[in-house]
Amino acid sequence: MKCIKCGHIETKLRATQNTNIQKSDFNILENDENISLPTIDIKCEKCDNVKAVWWMLQTRSADEPTTQFYRCTKCNYTWRNYA
Repeated sequence: MKCIKCGHIETKLRATQNTNIQKSDFNILENDENISLPTIDIKCEKCDNVKAVWWMLQTRSADEPTTQFYRCTKCNYTWRNYA
């Protein structure tokens, strides 16, 4: 298995891991030529670029606001904003 964020590769599976992992149809973080995310003019915290793509996910309980994610179009740094 390979981490998509840091690139670490795990060569041995632990005994408690499920070896029948199914690929999810929903993966917002992979680049796909057919998917176009909305862009926003916002300053990247790492490279000072002023354009990012954004999306929102419900990461907490239903009575809490959604979490806004931003990804820089230049360096691919991802950060979040708890609204």
